[in-house]
Amino acid sequence: MTIYIDIIFLENLFMNFIILFATGIILKSQKQILRVFLSSTIGAIYAILMYIYELEVYSNIFLKIMLSITMVEIAFNPKNIKSFMKFLTIFYLTSFTFGGVAFAFIYFISPKNILFNNGKLIGIYPIKTILFGGIVGFIIITISFRSIKKKFTKEDIICSIKIIINNMEKNINCIIDTGNFLKEPISKAPVVVVNRDSLRELIPNTILNNVKEIINGEDIQIGEFSERIRIIPFTSLGKANGLLLGIKADSAKIYYQDNEISIENAIIGIYLGVLNKQNKYEALIGLEALEG
Repeated sequence: MTIYIDIIFLENLFMNFIILFATGIILKSQKQILRVFLSSTIGAIYAILMYIYELEVYSNIFLKIMLSITMVEIAFNPKNIKSFMKFLTIFYLTSFTFGGVAFAFIYFISPKNILFNNGKLIGIYPIKTILFGGIVGFIIITISFRSIKKKFTKEDIICSIKIIINNMEKNINCIIDTGNFLKEPISKAPVVVVNRDSLRELIPNTILNNVKEIINGEDIQIGEFSERIRIIPFTSLGKANGLLLGIKADSAKIYYQDNEISIENAIIGIYLGVLNKQNKYEALIGLEALEG
């Protein structure tokens, strides 16, 4: 059997790229295509070395793990060990899913042409099979993770948030709202929507009692808080073009499932009504806020 190095390189480059790309989408990471491409290239070169040099060291599990760690680090540059472990775990899950789908397609299309040599899969199959397997794997993994996110129970999505403004802080119960994608339009900072009365200890009553007037541009004396004011457009059921008054916090910390997630420069949206009549929660946060 003739093995073409360029075909092996391109196949592995494509699969590595789509796996890393899918990992970034699942974790909503800001992907840099150049970094993802460089990481994919390193993985493809390693695959070529396995074919050219039939040395046991290239099949060593430790070396393969080190390769995975290197690829994840180059592609996403995680900020801390917790973030790194999240990327590495999703990278492995995505790899196993893609590999299983691609192998299944190869097996059903032409099983007689599949050979194993020195722990490597060798076969005569069209590259479109790999391409199609990668696309199907991408669809399966993204749909699966979206379904998991939607199956939160009420107990799972209740958490606590600490809001800090002018060295004053307050802990507030909040709920993770999967439909909340509200962001400050300029900075793109996530907006935490909070009951007005829950903010009395943090924000002057001059602001809280004149929310509509401030939004309408009336001259309300609010002192140093004028630099923190943000007007946030929003759309909701029954209100196509609404405006929310926001206050820029110094920081906010979410406490969720024994994790502490910091949000620098969070925007606190003042809600004039009551979010929950049973007072189980007083604020809403989006899923993106949980990623810090």
